[in-house]
Amino acid sequence: MSAAKKRILVTGATGQVGGLLLPYLLKDKSVEVVAGARSPEKATALGIPSVYLDLDNAESMMPAFTGVDRIFLMTGYTVDMLRQSKDVVDVAKKAGVEQIVHLGACGDDDTHVGHYGWHQFIERYISSSGIPFYTHLRPEMFMQNLLGYGGESFVKQGVIHQYIGDARLSWVDCDDVAAAAAAALLDPKKHHGQTYRMGYEAKSYHEIAELMTKLLGKSFRYQSHPATEFLENVLAAGGEPAYMKCVYECYRDFATGKLIGDEVQSNFQSIVGRQPRTLAEFIEKNSSVFSY
Repeated sequence: MSAAKKRILVTGATGQVGGLLLPYLLKDKSVEVVAGARSPEKATALGIPSVYLDLDNAESMMPAFTGVDRIFLMTGYTVDMLRQSKDVVDVAKKAGVEQIVHLGACGDDDTHVGHYGWHQFIERYISSSGIPFYTHLRPEMFMQNLLGYGGESFVKQGVIHQYIGDARLSWVDCDDVAAAAAAALLDPKKHHGQTYRMGYEAKSYHEIAELMTKLLGKSFRYQSHPATEFLENVLAAGGEPAYMKCVYECYRDFATGKLIGDEVQSNFQSIVGRQPRTLAEFIEKNSSVFSY
């Protein structure tokens, strides 16, 4: 008799990292994948089983987690992530969930950046919860942020508009974050207790503009803007004030050199079994978006 399949629930399955995670998990026939979604209509388009899950409604969690063995936990860009994640962990433990893989944010353990610290509070709560297995992912700057953030496009007619001055950042493709999450979910024992910082290539926006110019055969340049402009724009687009104030402070501190974010990691090969994708590969893949 074959062993029963492990059931993995993916939160944020209709979003960026969650959506990229699904194909990695679905390749493995030893697991059953289910999407936790607030909108059943949106989840239907994924083509996999789904359950109703509203992270703002703790009463929805026990029905969603019953029979679930492993959870991929990601939350939205609001301070509510603290309450939401605590509820998930508390209910998951009662439901007998054996593993949580948490998508957090970058930063050292002594970070002063507000939303980095919120994610680290969540990490500590998961680690002390009694859940048998857990893994924490700390991605640095998503390459996908070059495409836009908070409803704003950052590359327009060959000009990159950003708010961090000349700072260099460490970059990672969301697809690589999804691949690492899948590796952890498919082998909980191997990745138990690990905190994986994920940033594999350090470049400033000036250097990225030079790379785009070389790869795409058109002129690109970087134009830095004050961080206050970001905050005004993202709040006007409906961003949550407490979270976006943290992002603003982060940009401000990068621009002034108070915050350094160019540390490059070497762990990806051991986590996933291949090399991480490069900025050059990402730019070429998205050439139709950047070109003008």
